[in-house]
Amino acid sequence: MKRPVVVKALGGAVALVLAAGCSSGDASSGSTEERPRTPPSASASASVSGTAAAPPAAGRVTVAGTLTEGLKSPWGLAELPGGDLLVSSRDERTITRIDGRTGAKTPLGEVPGVVPGGEGGLLGLAVRDGRVYAYLTAASDNRIVRMRYGGGAGDRLGPPEPVLTGIPKGFTHNGGRIAFGPDGMLYAGTGETGETGLAQDRESLGGKVLRMTPEGRPAPGNPFPDSVVYSYGHRNVQGLAWDADGRLWAAEFGQNTWDELNLVGAGKNYGWPEAEGKAGKRGFEDPVAQWKTSEASPSGIAYARGAIWMAGLRGERLWRVPLSGAERSGEPEAFLEGGHGRLRTVLATGGDRLWLVTSETDTRGTPAPGDDRILRLRVG
Repeated sequence: MKRPVVVKALGGAVALVLAAGCSSGDASSGSTEERPRTPPSASASASVSGTAAAPPAAGRVTVAGTLTEGLKSPWGLAELPGGDLLVSSRDERTITRIDGRTGAKTPLGEVPGVVPGGEGGLLGLAVRDGRVYAYLTAASDNRIVRMRYGGGAGDRLGPPEPVLTGIPKGFTHNGGRIAFGPDGMLYAGTGETGETGLAQDRESLGGKVLRMTPEGRPAPGNPFPDSVVYSYGHRNVQGLAWDADGRLWAAEFGQNTWDELNLVGAGKNYGWPEAEGKAGKRGFEDPVAQWKTSEASPSGIAYARGAIWMAGLRGERLWRVPLSGAERSGEPEAFLEGGHGRLRTVLATGGDRLWLVTSETDTRGTPAPGDDRILRLRVG
């Protein structure tokens, strides 16, 4: 059974380090998403939420309850109009509708063409104009598809229609987060599949943040002609969120030393594999915050109450990074350390409310009865 209801930040144990580095929490070879979880001792969206007002120096997190449990390898999470949720199962290849009040689960079916393996499978979700968008691993590539969905309790998903194909796939580093930005364009975070050279190759879709129209075409104003590539030099992006002023933030796994939170700009190079973490190298963007891999291995992020909230897998904690414009306004704080196991996805749902998805059944956790769960959080 998982633990606490109200959790305070780790006093002084903040893992922001202003030295050079990289990150991931993966094995010494740097080939996996994060190292396997060590069993504890006895002792999200991407939507814009909140205001641009400076957040308090110290944050708070209250676990208000469990919405639902018994989920298998949950990964993507999207909110429907009216407040219900859709959750993807990476390994089961299914999408399930969750009642936002009662937590009741309604299976919507299996998505055709998904080929799970390693860190690949049915990954990120987004919803727009009666369609469900999904980032998935297919037989030959990673791709984004969309399916018609009426949104009613008895509705089923339509057949998948390709939006973007040809994203490199691998056993590891498949990226997978997708979200619609304030500009109405679809963004995707991808990984370099362990082939580090792809991150610096602007002709490859691996190791990038992509920006496209809802139909999958290069978005107007993209930095490179006729390309969906928006930024490059990334290792494995699994978190996307916009702040109240429309700035894009992304979390990504580094290799063995540093994990990163980056402010993403059009056409900018984030350094991998030439620069790791806060390297201070000319021509590369340094992260706004970085963490030791044992304390993060970040997946989803969300923006609420003037801060970025980042879910940690190997780190088994929720990080808060307070912002003032494009800068940090304080040190990162850690919440929920070890209390709910590995944390995969965090989604802002308005005001001070977040949904948080655990990730103990993804083959790297230590599942307890009822895992995995969607938790209700109140933050500040």
